[in-house]
Amino acid sequence: MSRADEIFIEMCKDILANGTDTKDEKVRPHWEDGSSAYTIKKFGVVNRYNLAEEFPAMTLRPVAIKMATDEMLWIWQKKSNNVHDLSSHIWDAWADKDGSIGKAYGYQMGVKHAYKEGMFDQTERVIYDLKHNPFSRRIMTNMYVHADLAEMNLYPCAYSMTFNVTKDKEDGKLVLNAVLNQRSQDVLTANNWNVCQYAVLVHMLARVCGMKAGELVHVICDAHIYDRHVPIVEEMIRRKTYPAPMLWLNPEITDFYAFTKDDVKLINYQHNEQIKNIPVAV
Repeated sequence: MSRADEIFIEMCKDILANGTDTKDEKVRPHWEDGSSAYTIKKFGVVNRYNLAEEFPAMTLRPVAIKMATDEMLWIWQKKSNNVHDLSSHIWDAWADKDGSIGKAYGYQMGVKHAYKEGMFDQTERVIYDLKHNPFSRRIMTNMYVHADLAEMNLYPCAYSMTFNVTKDKEDGKLVLNAVLNQRSQDVLTANNWNVCQYAVLVHMLARVCGMKAGELVHVICDAHIYDRHVPIVEEMIRRKTYPAPMLWLNPEITDFYAFTKDDVKLINYQHNEQIKNIPVAV
């Protein structure tokens, strides 16, 4: 069993057994048929993944690592807010007729800010600090900008990353760790997707900054399972599990802006079959 499987199973069991049911409460999300999408939720879920030990891909069902990486690069590398720059259609429901999702996600990562050293966007600043001042306690990003919320078609869910560098006591090499903050998460559809894409991000940034990947800590304020997802989750967490796969990251790439989704793959990835036609609340 991969550690990601173990964490997911424990989290789902806890939500279902001890969570708060929002049935009959006023909720924003709805199903395609117009009915309210209620959830069972837990507040303040914290999961830790040691990226030095294994890559946190679940085996209960497969994660599409290239698609997950493509979405992460859409935000962090392309700094785009247009779905036409994505290989998938996962954001289409929130796009306008021109493909824009408003001043959200990649738009915020691409806004330039003035620092003593010059003008940087958020991705550029993270890489600059990791290379020039790695032990800073101020290496972080934030996409939840209140001044622009009215112009976002969806408020950011995974909205902030905080990076922290430690030193390996055995070989002295710098280790890149990160905290991913998420205000809300649909556990079935998005949990391992987000974990894997931000694990890839940590590996990529560690590579280009001469470090090795350490821990990814995932903090979820509202971790929820939708009512129509409950039987799917109950079936999924009873499945057979397999060892974690290995991450392959193209060793020839040392520039963050040169990575593509094809520079990532999972080696020896055994997993259960995909779950199809999962209803998605919007």
